Amino acid sequence: MYKAPCSRLTGFLGLRVKQKLVQIAPRCDRTARSLIYLHRRDPSNWLTYQQLNFLKRQYVTKNSSELHQRAIPKRDLTIVDERDGNVERRMERIPAINPELPEVVPLSEDVTHKAQPKNSAAKPASQSGTAPKASASHLAATTVEPPHVYVETEEARQARLDRQWKPLKVDVADLPDVYARLAKIKLTALVVTTAAAGFAMAPVPFDPVMFFVSALGTGLASCAANSINQYFEVPFDSNMNRTKNRPLVRGQISPLHAVSFAFACGIPGVALLTLAVNPLTGFLGALNIFLYTCCYTPLKRLSIVNTWVGAVVGAIPPVMGWSAATGSLDPGALLLGGFLYCWQFPHFNALSWNLREDYSRGGYRMMSVTHPGMCKRVALRHSLGLVALSTLAPVLDVTTWTFPVISLPVNLYISYLAARFYHKGDRDSARKLFFCSLWHLPMLLLLALTCKKYSRSQGDTAAPSTLTPPGS
Repeated sequence: MYKAPCSRLTGFLGLRVKQKLVQIAPRCDRTARSLIYLHRRDPSNWLTYQQLNFLKRQYVTKNSSELHQRAIPKRDLTIVDERDGNVERRMERIPAINPELPEVVPLSEDVTHKAQPKNSAAKPASQSGTAPKASASHLAATTVEPPHVYVETEEARQARLDRQWKPLKVDVADLPDVYARLAKIKLTALVVTTAAAGFAMAPVPFDPVMFFVSALGTGLASCAANSINQYFEVPFDSNMNRTKNRPLVRGQISPLHAVSFAFACGIPGVALLTLAVNPLTGFLGALNIFLYTCCYTPLKRLSIVNTWVGAVVGAIPPVMGWSAATGSLDPGALLLGGFLYCWQFPHFNALSWNLREDYSRGGYRMMSVTHPGMCKRVALRHSLGLVALSTLAPVLDVTTWTFPVISLPVNLYISYLAARFYHKGDRDSARKLFFCSLWHLPMLLLLALTCKKYSRSQGDTAAPSTLTPPGS
């Protein structure tokens, strides 16, 4: 029934497409000729194969399957005999300073024959007869062992091989420091602190055992994520001054050792959060490890979207603390996550601004490297967002109305520094904004904790126990 109209519609569309192609064909031909002309005129400013092949070389030179994290042995020194006629030599004859001295004998001649003085005929025949024999014996001795040929002894050869293939010897006394740097202990401490703040902000009675278990599980999950991140970024961390002293880059531990440490932290951490706390918190911990290692880490070399993904990763720990205390995701948990999400942009953008050279050498696509204007705008925008979120806290019954008032000076100060960074864009303004962000977050969380609004059910259950005597 619909055959004829459909056929007409198909034919009409085909005709229109054909007419359009006929119209644009000459223009495409002219465009192609222009591009070829521009390329031939100045090929140095043209697109290179490396630029067109960027997406194919996404993370680490995938075309080369021989890239391993191991030391490459040095080449053996080639020992060349001076008697070898195949080696081309360039020698200059040194002119004699004193004309009375004998001429310089070239190296190709017998250096053992010393020049005889002109009055050699006046010498006794016995001396002249014994001289050729002595020189012949000396020539035989030099022929057996040339003076300029280096013969490597067995001890020297073994020492050279030991230097090339030196095994990794990990000192047990150094392992705590190595593990602390592998787990990024300062970043892990920040993650545990924000998770603890989320647990303390929850409107439920404080449980110290659950608090300790959730903090331990969150810390182990953070150690695992940071270790896997360093394992993936070894080829690029070696190019950055900020990360060139990490344990894997310096070869203090093997990659297998680092991955084993990550699994030894990640599996017990997620299991502890799932079984001892609640499945929701365990799921958030596993999700955070996945986002940090499988999304944020490769995106650092692909797109500036990595900053937003990293902000989501940093916003999950306080949500985990809230869910560990309540077992659910309430608006208060999302509010605390919003605090961490907005705070990370002025913090990290100011940090990366003074590390642009390092990130550029490492091949990381950060806003400060590829989009400096956006880097400053985003930092200012999210600094102002902290003021809005602080005002929203009492509306969601998370804090009292005192919190927006007492947190306003702190939020306005970091917004002022962000505006200064936006207008100036120099190292000094970025440094001041970064150091302000270091104390701004603990201060904001502490103010929110002091203005915490307890749940109504908790107050109702606590009041009768104090007013009504027992047994009445």
